[in-house]
Amino acid sequence: MKDLDQIRAQNPTQGFQFPGVFEITAMGNAAAALEIRVPQILEHIGLAVLAASLRVRPSRAGHYHAVSVSFTCPSREKYNQAHAALRADPDIRWTL
Repeated sequence: MKDLDQIRAQNPTQGFQFPGVFEITAMGNAAAALEIRVPQILEHIGLAVLAASLRVRPSRAGHYHAVSVSFTCPSREKYNQAHAALRADPDIRWTL
């Protein structure tokens, strides 16, 4: 795997560039321990989650949590797979 400092966009003037570091947010049930499950799901499909990037934000009423993490991603296919894997979890309602 490449060192993060060595990852460069192929064309820096166009949208998402792979490989790269991306952030994903999963929103779902506050009681579902998403702060543990989101990184596990991404690692299970072979993505490297940046440990210090984890952020949790509760909803105003506290029923939902938004969990954000950054991860290294080699391709658009893996990026799409990350969203699909998270959305397949029954306690996750949305991903961004």
